[in-house]
Amino acid sequence: MVLHQLLQWHHMLSSWYPITSIENLELNTFWDGVFHSGTYVFVLAGLYILWRSGRLGHFRWSTADLVATMLIGFGAFNLIEGIVDHQVLGLHHVNETVPRGELLFWDLGFIAWGGAMVAIGVMIMRRRHV
Repeated sequence: MVLHQLLQWHHMLSSWYPITSIENLELNTFWDGVFHSGTYVFVLAGLYILWRSGRLGHFRWSTADLVATMLIGFGAFNLIEGIVDHQVLGLHHVNETVPRGELLFWDLGFIAWGGAMVAIGVMIMRRRHV
């Protein structure tokens, strides 16, 4: 949401409909909202699964496990989205306001951040379960 709404970067269809007109900005913002609505459905489903699992007798709550799995999940999403949408399909890039030659650097930074979140999450899990 920071990239989409606050910074007005990383719009869902900006490679196909560049932000060069109000109509294209509106179209991209609409599809950003559709994307966010879909992710909210998945978040609610995940919270429901977590709540149901937490009621089982063998489940032990751990803040560290929760943080670790959230980092792994967010990071994996960014890795997959960054590789598939940014590089393979070319749907959009992280920061479309920079010169074309710099797009790859922003995309690689996004992918690296996703990888870092996964790595930190895995380290937390390993430390907790050693």
